[in-house]
Amino acid sequence: MTDKTYTIDAAGKTLGRVASEAAKALMGKMRADYTPHKDSAVKVTVTNAGKLYLREKKRAQKTYQTYSGYPGGQKVETLASLSARKGKGAAIRLAVTRMLPRNTMRVARLKNLSITE
Repeated sequence: MTDKTYTIDAAGKTLGRVASEAAKALMGKMRADYTPHKDSAVKVTVTNAGKLYLREKKRAQKTYQTYSGYPGGQKVETLASLSARKGKGAAIRLAVTRMLPRNTMRVARLKNLSITE
């Protein structure tokens, strides 16, 4: 398969719309030769991640949880603090990660995702 590159402009778009478009492209569903069990060799570039449209309510209420497995090891972070700490690109990467199927190809697909602020 030949490499195909998709560019998504995130300026003025919402987080979910950008992430779902990127996830679909990474899975190869935008190609005519889509096969679920094969790597599609598609590279996705998300540009203008800093101009992503986020409502204030979503910034304050959307939370990301991680759990280490130890007592007291649960951490909760809001979207506002995540984007302040790592930028809006981290929120896009997390959303795309959670939209991809949880199988062995997920790590390889995420390596083909690049996000520029």
